[in-house]
Amino acid sequence: MKQWIAFWTILGKDTRSYYLKPPNISWGLLFPLAWTGMFFIRSGSGLGDIVSLLPGVVTVAILFGTTSVLAVTVTFEKKGRTFERLLLAPISLELLMLAKTSGAILFGIANAAVPVVMAAFFADLSHVAWGIAVPAVVLMAIASTFLGLFIAVSVSEVFEAQTFSNFFRFPMIFLCGLFFPIAKLPIVVRPLSYLFPVTYGADVLHAAFGAENTMPLGLDFALLGVFCAVLFALSLHNIRRRWIA
Repeated sequence: MKQWIAFWTILGKDTRSYYLKPPNISWGLLFPLAWTGMFFIRSGSGLGDIVSLLPGVVTVAILFGTTSVLAVTVTFEKKGRTFERLLLAPISLELLMLAKTSGAILFGIANAAVPVVMAAFFADLSHVAWGIAVPAVVLMAIASTFLGLFIAVSVSEVFEAQTFSNFFRFPMIFLCGLFFPIAKLPIVVRPLSYLFPVTYGADVLHAAFGAENTMPLGLDFALLGVFCAVLFALSLHNIRRRWIA
């Protein structure tokens, strides 16, 4: 019981201190809206075709939202030496880091909801397979958050975390099948697409929103789960090696 009280206390503190601040709220609203507008204007399609843009916009909103927030929260607390105080809490390291990342996961899910709500005013979303889309968004938010955690615990400064994040984020959005089908990518870089968790999340979202997917959905979900577990385990290993040892 003490561990779960500590979990909710840490999550509540992070929510008040970071996620409910006006800059983060505006980022969470404006960034997905800006990407939605950019994709919509670039496509030149009618309002009824906006649904086809949602997998890309949702994926980008989740990826950038979660990794950007984690780069600030975790790195800033380590630099300010407040993370050491958290280690004294009556809570295991695994549950502590889940508490530190839960806010970013919820932030990513909220980011994903913004373009969907916006699209609902212009297009019919009744045909969307929400039973597939919602779990995919949740798993993508978890995987992206744990990627952000892995980056944050591998560096010392916030600007290093942001720079390192871009090293992963930009190749991801261009190689995961959102802008170009993976089959049409140069054969030299095509294998890289399958090293990114967003590739599998984007594939599920394409299927959920009525587009063609390239892999079995069961495989997509399984690999997303594997990425979540591996990234979280690597992050814990780095924390124990760099911050606790």
